[in-house]
Amino acid sequence: MSDIIEIKNITKEFKVLNRREGLLGSFKDLFSRNYKTVRAVDNISMTVGQGEIVGYLGPNGAGKSTTIKMMTGVLEPTSGEILVGGSIPYKNRTKNAQEIGVVFGQRSQLWWALPLVESFRILRDIYQIPEQNYKDMLELYQSLVDIEPLLHKPVRQMSLGQRTLSDILAAFLHDPKIVFLDEPTIGLDVSMKAKIRTLIHALNREKKTTVILTTHDMGDVDALCRRIVIIDKGKMLYDNDIEHLKSFFGSYRTLKVRADGDLREQAEVIQGELPDMKVWADDEWISVLVDEEKAKVLDVLGKLQQSHSIRDMKLEEISTEEVIKKIYEEGVK
Repeated sequence: MSDIIEIKNITKEFKVLNRREGLLGSFKDLFSRNYKTVRAVDNISMTVGQGEIVGYLGPNGAGKSTTIKMMTGVLEPTSGEILVGGSIPYKNRTKNAQEIGVVFGQRSQLWWALPLVESFRILRDIYQIPEQNYKDMLELYQSLVDIEPLLHKPVRQMSLGQRTLSDILAAFLHDPKIVFLDEPTIGLDVSMKAKIRTLIHALNREKKTTVILTTHDMGDVDALCRRIVIIDKGKMLYDNDIEHLKSFFGSYRTLKVRADGDLREQAEVIQGELPDMKVWADDEWISVLVDEEKAKVLDVLGKLQQSHSIRDMKLEEISTEEVIKKIYEEGVK
């Protein structure tokens, strides 16, 4: 598998004004030259092969969007080298734009007042897609998601889920080598999320399109990504597959219990009883994250039974979401 993205020691720095408080401070800032340098991306290197789906993850402010902007040619790195499809993105923006597709959250690239098919025709002309290729893509879309009911519907009349689905179809329309998806399922219901994940996976499989996915929804990661890259404060923390990631926290188990009374109130009490463990509640279960190198699950359950009326329990492996939360908090040791 050949590499479609090659990144070597890229760094991106921004000059940021040291702002002062108050009205007088704001006035002084108009004439200030007091800047500080912020390093948004710090010496990141990675390669991405043709046809991979890579989850590019990190907390807010980690540097994900800055990295994506350098890969798409919007920003130039302060230092380091970056190649996308064999060319330098910020030096070859027109060529790079022909070979990538982009979906950014709820920012639609479709024409608001026009039916979807008219947006597709405009994109066909912009990207100079051969007529047969265009027809083949529409047939593929029809076989995957039955787009016929949407084609003649103005974008402004679509639901959020329908617009997101249409934006993803538009991003793949010119058969790009790489598609960047930034929070593609944000704000969608469970059914539409599942439909969009199935669509992305099918288009990746059919067209061998490389997909770079940034998301905070671990359902997207579990459904789509075999490989994940995690960054924080501009530095890379992890680059490997999900199963390898979970091995870092292999001793963790989630003990879920049901107890009499309000579950969230019970969880607060249990947190006080188990101060070294993470405890939380949802509408059905109280969850306790147990590190079995420090405490046995049966011992924890026995302690809970002494002070709470436990009606049911189950044991789960640590979820991808919990693993990534712990890496955000603790790093990879």
